[in-house]
Amino acid sequence: MTQLSEQQLFIHKIVKNMQTSLLQENLCHNLPQVRGQYSFNYSLKKLNWFQVGGTCDVLFKPEDIEDLAYFIKNKPKDLPVYILGAGSNMLVRDGGIQGCCIKLGRAFSNIEIKDNRVAVGASCLDRTLVMTCAENGLSGLDFLVGVPGSIGGAVAMNAGAYGYEIKNYLKWVKIVDVHGDIIVLNDAAEHMQYRRGNIAKGSIIVEACFELEHLDKDLILKKVDSYLQLRNESQPTKGKMGGSTFKNPASSPLKAWELIDQAGCRGFAINDAVMSEKHCNFMMNQGDATSEDLEKLGDEVISRVKQKTGIDLEWEIIRIGRK
Repeated sequence: MTQLSEQQLFIHKIVKNMQTSLLQENLCHNLPQVRGQYSFNYSLKKLNWFQVGGTCDVLFKPEDIEDLAYFIKNKPKDLPVYILGAGSNMLVRDGGIQGCCIKLGRAFSNIEIKDNRVAVGASCLDRTLVMTCAENGLSGLDFLVGVPGSIGGAVAMNAGAYGYEIKNYLKWVKIVDVHGDIIVLNDAAEHMQYRRGNIAKGSIIVEACFELEHLDKDLILKKVDSYLQLRNESQPTKGKMGGSTFKNPASSPLKAWELIDQAGCRGFAINDAVMSEKHCNFMMNQGDATSEDLEKLGDEVISRVKQKTGIDLEWEIIRIGRK
């Protein structure tokens, strides 16, 4: 391939900036007037735990549920929309995301306790909810203390650990659907499967309610501490990484990490992207890895596990955006 001259590169950069400016101007004129905040050409590296990836055309932070619903109802019909959680289970590709990313803020982090039921906003972190419940003598979601991410993501993927799952305690979910209507789903827990929720594609989870059990606060805190200790002993807890990279396959009695280990991929690396030595189902950015490095690493692990064991691993990390 012929290399571009400095002048050609300079012209290419100007044209690209002009295209970006025109896109932003077009978006500015067509986006609905909201009470929340718009940011254009926003770097998504700040919003995912791997700290990789490109930009999105526009980032929207709604003021509240009604503001979010108004946006969905009045946005351009051809504008793609992506919801961002805490970023622990997401790999943003280097080409960025074409369209609008929505980030739920503090207005969506409420925790309301009534008797043994807890209603919680989608942006509330899993660990925050667990500790609040413990302080109020409510047990059930203790297993979430070591699960990275927020409640919206936990419900969307039916998060679980230590033999427990979200669906076992979920009573209802409040969503904003693709039409901008605010709906409460009382049967959301039905038909949930391993690492798979039951929310219609395009719907945005804004709140969920759980039914828990009353238990002595000290007993709950001891259980929470034991989960944290198990996590610290068995998993990496510091650095630029996400949650579990692959789902445990239903077709094998072995867990994903055991299959990865058998395939010789513990510590396997591509540039600064590496499968953790401590727990080989965790992928890490140990320096300046790109999203491409990380995705290539994951795909190569899938290939080697298939070749060694005949088992197909499935990504648990969600990959979004343009390569």
